[in-house]
Amino acid sequence: MAAGYTHLNLDGTVIRTDRVAAPGPNKADLWWSGKHKHHGGNVQVISAPDGWPVWVSPVRPGREHDTTCARTHGLLAALNRLATILDIPTLTDLGYENAGPGFRHPVKKPQGRELTTRQKTFNQVIRSLHGVAERANALLKVTFKAVRRVSLDPTAITRIARAALVLLQLETGHTT
Repeated sequence: MAAGYTHLNLDGTVIRTDRVAAPGPNKADLWWSGKHKHHGGNVQVISAPDGWPVWVSPVRPGREHDTTCARTHGLLAALNRLATILDIPTLTDLGYENAGPGFRHPVKKPQGRELTTRQKTFNQVIRSLHGVAERANALLKVTFKAVRRVSLDPTAITRIARAALVLLQLETGHTT
């Protein structure tokens, strides 16, 4: 998967679903995404430097944080090993802060202080390179109506997202 890549992108996306609700340990609905204000499943998407999706994870509850989902699927350990062995870092947003040495994400602004010029420049570079990861999410969510309107059990999100990934590759002849 990583042959010839300078980096990978990792980003999470919540795919909306209207047929799910399940109370968690604290009675809060596991599938409700407070950030997105709807029910859905969290899917982690790995993309190539050009923003082409190359892998999608199994679905996790929409309430789960991206780092929790990535850790559950073993992505953090695998991508950290990839960075160590092949020198291919993974670019992310701040949602993956403290994910490990193989991840590159913007520097968080310290409370009550400003970022240095060097930190601001680093953030611009990381955000511009990682920004194309949103293309991968858009390709999956916008190209296929089935991904936008999942009215099934949330585990179907995994099958639909993976089928969309395969269809994208077949229809465009894009190889990874």
